[in-house]
Amino acid sequence: MQHGGDLTAAARRYGGALDAWLDLSTGINPWPWPIPADLPPTVWQQLPARADEAALISAARAAYHVPDAAAVVPAPGSQALIQSQQHLASPGAVAIVGPTYSEHALAWTGGGREVIEIAALERLPESARHAVVVNPNNPDGRVVEHAVLAEVAGRLRSRGGWLVVDESFADLAPERGGCALCAERPVAVLRSFSKFYGLAGLRLGFLIAPPEIGGSVAQALGPWAVSGPALAIGCRALNDTTWAKQTRARLKAQGDRLDRVLAQAGFAPVGGTDLFRLVRHPHARDIHDRLAQKRIWSRRFDWADGLLRFGLPPDDAALQRLAAALTTPTTAR
Repeated sequence: MQHGGDLTAAARRYGGALDAWLDLSTGINPWPWPIPADLPPTVWQQLPARADEAALISAARAAYHVPDAAAVVPAPGSQALIQSQQHLASPGAVAIVGPTYSEHALAWTGGGREVIEIAALERLPESARHAVVVNPNNPDGRVVEHAVLAEVAGRLRSRGGWLVVDESFADLAPERGGCALCAERPVAVLRSFSKFYGLAGLRLGFLIAPPEIGGSVAQALGPWAVSGPALAIGCRALNDTTWAKQTRARLKAQGDRLDRVLAQAGFAPVGGTDLFRLVRHPHARDIHDRLAQKRIWSRRFDWADGLLRFGLPPDDAALQRLAAALTTPTTAR
């Protein structure tokens, strides 16, 4: 499977109504930021205003610690930015640190680019003009330090290329964010709103980059790229620093509980973030199937039979349901 989060295929194969499933296949916060009831009707009825976009950009600049010299470009989800980059970057091959989120390679390949998978950003080949790294990485949570990002960005600048840094899970540890690099280097940072704020259906993301890169992307997206509701909700959520601080602590605590359940079931930790855990088991594929028969959907990988990824259960009942499913035999479908 390429993605988590779509239960329709699972339900077709294993049965059961969608609301009977426990979906642990995504890395999305199960406790979303609470959408306010007082959103004005105009956010639904009128085209988005420039002032509303400016307010969102200001909130994102503060939340992500973006320097004044860098541009902030809102987009209808970070996936839209992933799809656009290969059409705007200068010609040349791209090196992608993997294994990682598969859409990066698919997008660049679809744009006719040569894609070179590398095991570490430091191993950037001479033939690559651009590079992509997910930081922290999905699915193993690997982190590349700022010094390495800066050094590689300098090398790519001499080649006329970009360093694309996908920070979809960086809200969990703001100090890891690399937006400061965008002021003086050809670094394009992608930020996802949906993961940490738990509002994937809103479709909101950001590009932080030097003005020349940001301008080309903004032009490609065109006017009104982000909906009025997304502008309003995104602005309020990004300004809610109290909620963000409390949520980081809550996610960490639930991740610790999930660790104990997985360890008791014989899984060995591999990595992850506070929104998901990557674990290893010699019978991972069979366990994935067994859980699915019990209407629990986890994330498996075609490139590694021994690995599974689990998102956070939303409450104690879901955590206990997972624990029971991992320790009891499967009944007939």
